[in-house]
Order: sequence, then structure tokens, then C-alpha cells
Amino acid sequence: MSLTGDLLALMAIPGLSGHEDRVRRAIAERLDAAGLAHRTDVLGNLIAEIPGDGPRVMIFTHMDQLGFVVRRIEDDGALRVERLGGVPERTMAAQAVTVGTRAGDLTGVIATKAHHATQPDEKYVVLKAPEIRIDCGFSTRAEAEAAGVRIGDPVTWRAQALELANGRIAGTSVDDRAGCAVLLDLARRWADAPPGPPVALVWSVQEEFNLRGAQVAAQALAPRIALQIDLMLATDTPDMADRGDMRLGGGPGISLYSFHGRGTLNGVIPHPALVRLFEDTAAATAIPLQRSAQTGVLTDLSYVQLVGEGVAALDLGFPMRHSHSPVEMVDPADLTQLADLLAAALPRIGPDFALDRD
Repeated sequence: MSLTGDLLALMAIPGLSGHEDRVRRAIAERLDAAGLAHRTDVLGNLIAEIPGDGPRVMIFTHMDQLGFVVRRIEDDGALRVERLGGVPERTMAAQAVTVGTRAGDLTGVIATKAHHATQPDEKYVVLKAPEIRIDCGFSTRAEAEAAGVRIGDPVTWRAQALELANGRIAGTSVDDRAGCAVLLDLARRWADAPPGPPVALVWSVQEEFNLRGAQVAAQALAPRIALQIDLMLATDTPDMADRGDMRLGGGPGISLYSFHGRGTLNGVIPHPALVRLFEDTAAATAIPLQRSAQTGVLTDLSYVQLVGEGVAALDLGFPMRHSHSPVEMVDPADLTQLADLLAAALPRIGPDFALDRD
């Protein structure tokens, strides 16, 4: 299957943080087809290791998506939820959602008050996640429970993938099923690649919840180098223009600085040897390489870099518009070039690859 085909297939699978198993199984089936052995740890991370010579490299991306968790079933059958991950409140109203139950998936909508009955002081009010109600069409609590709904069930945006002009794709969970597709593409290439360093490919869990799934994998794998694949904020629209210089369709990117700055005080300043490696590789292969430096952005690499005696770290990614919404947008050409860049850079990490600071 092509990289774009993998992306579209994975975008269609619900996978809230802590409930990634369907996504994991779909990726595992593709690894089986490529002849790559893999294992799953207790937390749910999917790991495939390829032997080699040199410092161990862990390349990872997350399988989970943000959403909600059912906290209460109302007497009229409506569902009340808690937010899981950074769901923007202003994207919630009137969206279709999928409720995952043991009996199967149910479709619901986030209720919105009828426009004709909305008072002037309500027109510009955005509800918070604990205030919304999800309407699955039930009339009573008993109906919802008979359909399998229980407290703790995962709720995600209803899956969609829209094919747009210039080959671009918008829809649900591009963050980070696009990264999953890139890593799958790399896995297929690296299985038959020339000798290089030992590589551990990790599709991680619970990034949107607390950024810790990949840390568990790193503790077990003990890499010397960690490369993380995730979105980078596209800044080529008027609302984002002052945030940087990252263009959709402009090629993959590297992060030179990230810092969350809100609640979780963490981020990544990358290892200079890895910055040089990917800059030199991009120049040698004529792959455009964009640069990002952002506050308000955080990935699980922030914790992976602190494992053991420290891990040389670099965030790699693809520009994406409309982050954390039901219509995240990506250009598949950027994903292909990111896979190309990784495939070209890995063989350059030999036994003598220097990670000292001088």
C-alpha cells in the first residue's frame, strides 16, 4: 500500500488515547505483510527492531488521537463527557462523533441549541467540554445502556478524510496518523535497506494524554539517538503568519526549539550533531528542509530525551494546518519527502557517529 493509502486507512480508525488497539492492529498487519517482526508492550506501544551496527536509533510517532471520555449518561439518554487531550472548545459545537462501546461504535452529535431560540447573550458563548451534551438519538438512559454505552467509553470525532485541491488531505487524526504512515513507509524501505545502525521503530500510545507512552518504550530500548515524527504548525495562513515560516507543501521540517510554557514546562532543544546530519542529508539529496521554533508546542520527545544517561534528540515533522480540529490538513508530498529524508539519513549514522558536544 502507498503512504497516502496508509494515511487514509489509518484516519478511518478511532483510537483515543488509551484505546489505540485497533490502530495498532492495523499497523501490525502491515508490518506482517512487510515481513517485519514486532511486539507490543504492556502499555500498548508497537515496536519493530531492525539490527545494525552503530548507536541504537529509536524513531517513533504516536497512534492516539484526542477526544472525550463518557462521564455520565443523562436520564434522557444524552451523554456528558470529559475532554481528553487538547480539544479546542470552539471546534466542538454541532460536530459528529463516534462513541466506542463494547457492543460496537455508535454515532452521535454534539448538541447545539436551535438558532431560532438562541438569545443575544448566547450567540458568542463557547461551551466548555463538561457542559456539552452528546445526542446519539436515544430517548432514555435505559436505551443508551442497552446499546452498550458505559461510563469511561471513548469518544472521538467521527472519522472523515477529504481529498482537496493539489492532492491535499483534510480530516480527523492526521495528528498523528500521518506520522504513522511515514514510519510504515520507512519500515518497508528499511527492511531491505543497506547496512546501518540498529533501528527501533515505535508506534507509541497516550501522547495526547500525558506524553509518556514513548518514554516507556525508550526505557526498555535504551537508544542513544531518538527521532520523533509529528506535525509542525503550518504558518502559511493569515492567522498563523507571525508564528514562523512553515509552508504546507514546502517539504519536511526540523524543530530547533520547542517549549510548552503552559502547565507542563518542558520542550526540546535538539542535539547539534543530529541537526547537522539532517541539514547535510537534505542538502545532499535536494530535499527541501523547513525550520521551526515554537512556544506552545510539546511532544513526547521531551521525556524520551531524559531517559538513562540522556538521549540525543531531534523532532522531525510535516507542516499541518488546523491542528486538533476535525479537519486537520496535510500535503502527502511533504510526508513522502520526510520518509525520503529519513531513509537517506539513517545510513549516515555509522559506528563512529559522534555524539559528543565538541
